[in-house]
This record gives sequence, C-alpha cells and structure tokens, in this order.
Amino acid sequence: MDTYKRIQDAIDYVEEHLQEEMNITDIASRAHFSAFHFQRLFQAISGFSVQEYIRKRRLSEAALALKNTSDNVLEIAVTYQYQSQEALTRAFEKQFGITPGRYRKENRSLPYQAKMDFLTFRQTIKGEITMNKPTITTLDEILIIGRRYRTSLQDEKYFTDILGFYQAFGSNQDFLRIPNKAAADMSYGISCEFEDDGSFSFVVGEAVQGFPEELPEGFISLVLPAGKYAEFKVNGEVDLVQNTRRYIYGTWLPNSNYREARDPISK
Repeated sequence: MDTYKRIQDAIDYVEEHLQEEMNITDIASRAHFSAFHFQRLFQAISGFSVQEYIRKRRLSEAALALKNTSDNVLEIAVTYQYQSQEALTRAFEKQFGITPGRYRKENRSLPYQAKMDFLTFRQTIKGEITMNKPTITTLDEILIIGRRYRTSLQDEKYFTDILGFYQAFGSNQDFLRIPNKAAADMSYGISCEFEDDGSFSFVVGEAVQGFPEELPEGFISLVLPAGKYAEFKVNGEVDLVQNTRRYIYGTWLPNSNYREARDPISK
C-alpha cells in the first residue's frame, strides 16, 4: 500500500472520530506508521501538524453546526471535545476572528478546513520535484561521539533548534573534546530517540575509530548501522537545507521504493 493511501486511511479514521477523544498512536496505527514518523510525513506533505489539522476540522464542523442546528454553544463545544463554552469561544475566535455567538447571528463566510484528500493532493505535486535526486550508497557501520540535544516536530521547532545545536557545538568547541577521530573537519547531525508526542533527540558529533573506556563529560556514543543510505547533497543557505528536509519526507520518501530503517544504536 502506498504512503498516500496509508495516510488517507488515517485521515478517514480522524474524520470518523472528530466528536471523540483521539490519540496520535491510534491515528498513526491506521496508516501502519509509528506515531513519530506519521507526524513527520503528514507535516512535511501538508505543511501543518496532525494536531493542527484536527483542531481546524473540529472548529470548522462546529461552525457548520452553529449555522445549521439549533444546538446551543455549550452543546456544540462538548460535541467537538471542548471542555467548556469558553474554551470553544477562545479557540473559535483565534481561528476565525469572530466569536461563535456573533458568527451565528451574522451571515459571514469562514475559511473552513475541509477534509484533506491525500490521494488527490498527490496528483497535484507530480512533475514539481525540483530537488536533486539522491545517491543511493551502502555504508559500513559508523561510530559517533557527540552531544545530545532535544527538540520537537511541533510548529517545526526543530528547524531553528538544529541550527542552534550546530552553533553551540562549534562555539563551545565541543569538537575538540572528541577522542579517536576517524575524519577531521566533518560533523554529523543525527535524529534519534523519537517519541509519540513529536519530540526527539538530535546528536551533533563526529565519527571515531573506536569508543574510549570513558566518554568526555556530557557526551554520548552511538552507532550508525551499516546499510543502504540515500545521500542528498546540499550547498547553500540554511533555508535550502530545511527545504531539503521537507522534500525528503514530503515528496521523495513517499514516492520512492524505500522506507526508513531502524534508529541509530546508543552505546
């Protein structure tokens, strides 16, 4: 089953349960992905998070209920998983710039979030792939020593965080404290330790010939497993690097015959 069909199955599940409590693990399981990988794919393809999509869909359905039913605002709030009329009002006004009560009285159109159709969306991006294709290469096991940082997919926080991680690694001269280097002047950035809430670790480090008996304080070691890798080369500004990340998960991976392998192994 292709990636877009799998994501659409998850969307169908969301639509069937808009009036019920949902968790990301159950949603992702409908697509047969881990919760983290599903969120990363969804955000890279659509441009916003799963949680944002659910929120917009619930508020859009609440807006339609305000127009098409006589249910009071509290009843609509509870139906769409808001704990109070005040909670719905705050979210509704933030999303649409108008309170539910005023919207019900006025004949105003709103930018509703329709149900997403990933199968149709896939057709719109064909022919728009402009990034360089990767080189598929086979690598031996690589030993890494580096610093561990934490970040999150939420609001694409990791885009700005990762730049800061590299800057900290350089400005603190952490690279000078790594023993047994295998290659000078080459740093690795490795995503690992993925959590269902979208948080993950990002390790900035360097390859080593072997692990010492004792690591420098504050450093960790991990192993990049031997195997087949897709190598994307980027020369340019930071924005180009970020756009390449979006391209990998939003376009290339869903349309390729490859899938992500296991995480790096902590030592």
